[in-house]
Amino acid sequence: MILALLAVLGTTIVVDPSGPVRTLTAALALARPGDRIEVRPGTYREPLIVVGVRVEIVGLGRPVFEGGAHSTLEVTADSVAISGLVLQDVIPSATEDRAAVLLRGVRGCRIEDNDIRGAYFGIYAMRSANCVIAGNRLRGPRRTGGSSGNGIHLWQSSGMIVRGNTVMGHRDGIYFEFVRAAEVADNVVEENTRYGLHFMRSDSCSYAGNRFERNGAGVAVMYSRGVAMTGNRFERNHGGSAYGLLLKEISDAVVRRNQFSGNTVGLYLEDSNRNLVEGNVFRSNGWAVKVLANSSDNRFTGNLFEGNSFDASTNSRTASSGFDRNWWDRYRGYDLDRDGLGDVPYSPVRLFSLVAEQHKPALILLRSPFVDLLDAAERLMPMLTPQALADRHPLMRRPR
Repeated sequence: MILALLAVLGTTIVVDPSGPVRTLTAALALARPGDRIEVRPGTYREPLIVVGVRVEIVGLGRPVFEGGAHSTLEVTADSVAISGLVLQDVIPSATEDRAAVLLRGVRGCRIEDNDIRGAYFGIYAMRSANCVIAGNRLRGPRRTGGSSGNGIHLWQSSGMIVRGNTVMGHRDGIYFEFVRAAEVADNVVEENTRYGLHFMRSDSCSYAGNRFERNGAGVAVMYSRGVAMTGNRFERNHGGSAYGLLLKEISDAVVRRNQFSGNTVGLYLEDSNRNLVEGNVFRSNGWAVKVLANSSDNRFTGNLFEGNSFDASTNSRTASSGFDRNWWDRYRGYDLDRDGLGDVPYSPVRLFSLVAEQHKPALILLRSPFVDLLDAAERLMPMLTPQALADRHPLMRRPR
């Protein structure tokens, strides 16, 4: 009975450069399910380390594992926990996705509080479920093109939690493909060379409380349904093709209480339908919102638009999306019945934005008296801007 109890509780194996067990590979060869492996401070250089038994691996004093032309840790057992390690320098490959931590077909694993530096891919989960990736700090090599992988990469996985990580210097900070019911919360993703978040063909996922800042092209969410994006910050994503948030072929999503500030384009909708955009702040963007004509039945309500060069833009005079009960800093209407709603509709699509959409060099005239004249003429005789995108009940009071 005592032996059975010890098997359940597990034992502790200590890895020490000067001790009897000097490598993590040797410790794993001794380990049984439920054991705890403590790794003492030092620098460890080992071939690919395969974690094929349910253990807890804990780094004491931030031990360093040097990578190479292979993944550093490959986890193939369920319910493995890895924390407190420094994993660095995984060499790029044109034929395989090498990662500092590779989760291969596992369930219930926890990868927490690790430092990953200069890795091709940071944490890569394939065909895995119900794992937690939390509190890690990933700093990529800042390479461009195929020599740079993604920070946290999930493929064909479900029920994953990605929380409280800091990711910078990779190709995409966080990348999802064929992922279902995942939660991405409270991460800081900045200065990645392409997207802060790149999300494809992944339904019923939620993103809350993240900050995406100064990434090459912002955040792209594509080909998915039922996505909730709440309380995120999309900031200072600049460039000719940069967006705070790009929605492409997205349906039935909720974009609520986010902040879009200092982006070339705050929110861009292409071929996206029936999405609710509610209670967001669009401040100091080039274009706050771009809604292409192939996007339909999207609702914008309760949003704040302030200090943007263009509040809204489209590529067609016809539109089936609509604005209602938003606050606009350029609105100059009145409220005679004092119900808090403007008595005169507001058209957020400026005539000059249509000109600039067709002729980009015209943007040099943005602050000129000519543009003010165009705006005044369109207010008096609104014939060219799409009235379908007019806000029929603009808010008179600035939302808090």
